[in-house]
Amino acid sequence: MSFVARPSIEEIDAPPESEDVIVNDGFFPDVDPADIRAAARIPSTITPLRLRGAIVGAIMTILSDLQGFATASIAAGHATLAAVPAPQIDGASVRIHAYRRAVALFAKAELVERHRDFDSTAAGANQATELEGSIGDLRRDAHHAIRDILGRTRTTVDLI
Repeated sequence: MSFVARPSIEEIDAPPESEDVIVNDGFFPDVDPADIRAAARIPSTITPLRLRGAIVGAIMTILSDLQGFATASIAAGHATLAAVPAPQIDGASVRIHAYRRAVALFAKAELVERHRDFDSTAAGANQATELEGSIGDLRRDAHHAIRDILGRTRTTVDLI
């Protein structure tokens, strides 16, 4: 019988020593992986490289949804998302908060989806099933944050 060493709770919760900021396109804010790690409760068992990849993927997803908004905002004279008129909360534009939220949620969804245990027991199968709903919730909330940036409602209703 063999045993696998598991990290202690302190090792899991301790953030990595240093993670470089991800430089964005100039309109959208740069992203600090440490902030995303803390906001999304991503444990240190996720390597900095894996987290960075998930964040870059999240930024690319968001960019595809917000490119038109960014172009229109720049044409209106707003060089950055922070310069677009919006209410301020905790010293920052609500659009900045929504952008960071969307990045954290999309990144977390990707990590949860890709970082499952390779447990083939019934407990492992049940855990994977439970995570499916969580991944959907994370993506839904990220899309809500994008809609908040765009100033759109979160629900579309059609009369059938």
